[in-house]
Amino acid sequence: MATDTAVSRTAHPVSGHSRNRWVFHALMTPFTLLWIAPMVFVLAVAFRSFDDIASRGLGALPASFTFDGFATALDEGSIGRALANSALVTVVGVVATLFLASLAAFALSRHAIPFRRTILLTMLAGNLLPPQILLIPVSSITETLGIYDSLFALIVVQVAFGMGFYTFVLHGFMRSIPNEIVEAAVVDGAGSARIYARIIVPLSRPALAALAALATTWIFNDLIWALTVLRTEEKFPITMALLNLQGGFVSNWNVVASGAVLAAIPTAVVFFAFQKHFVSGLLVGANK
Repeated sequence: MATDTAVSRTAHPVSGHSRNRWVFHALMTPFTLLWIAPMVFVLAVAFRSFDDIASRGLGALPASFTFDGFATALDEGSIGRALANSALVTVVGVVATLFLASLAAFALSRHAIPFRRTILLTMLAGNLLPPQILLIPVSSITETLGIYDSLFALIVVQVAFGMGFYTFVLHGFMRSIPNEIVEAAVVDGAGSARIYARIIVPLSRPALAALAALATTWIFNDLIWALTVLRTEEKFPITMALLNLQGGFVSNWNVVASGAVLAAIPTAVVFFAFQKHFVSGLLVGANK
């Protein structure tokens, strides 16, 4: 009897946990369907033909399957060139921003720099300014420097406005690294450059991966700074090319939807590639 009672008591928490899990999934399923419904709709429109949409309406079930929308978006909509421009700006911008931010965070977290807290807060405060009030100054500065209407100008702007936030995040992460590790390296004769390259950067890999995923999404999907510093169509990133595509193919919804799908693929690939590092980077220090 005692054994049966003990078994029944241990069974209740398990069944209660399972019941709560089913309730959670039942409540979240409608929200999940609402979240993915627009993406499914865009995919369905992208693979439909123009004649199908024109004759049966945009909201009808697909009666055709074709890649004509993607071919038109790549050929006539200049999506391919725009994707290459965005990829160049994103890769260079992410690498440069994280490299400079990691150097700044290492210096601020591991060296006794005067007013280092003020410097860190000042860098972070720059990200709190509404970008709309900086459009004219940024445009004027790039024209004065002679880099206006170039991808280099867009990269410089992305790096400048990302430095503050990334430095703030990396500073907090690097401060959590035990001092004993750094002190042992100093005893072995390692200098600041070696400590940074051999110890701090490898240990900061989860945070760097998480920030790399965020930075890729932000830079690749940016529109406001591209509108500010670019004018030539051949240099447009994917966001500006989508605006032109929507204006040039206003009635060809399959072409517009195909361009949107092509624009979403790179960031989706990067997120899924860095998914584990992204989650672990966000949770680092949660249990400390």
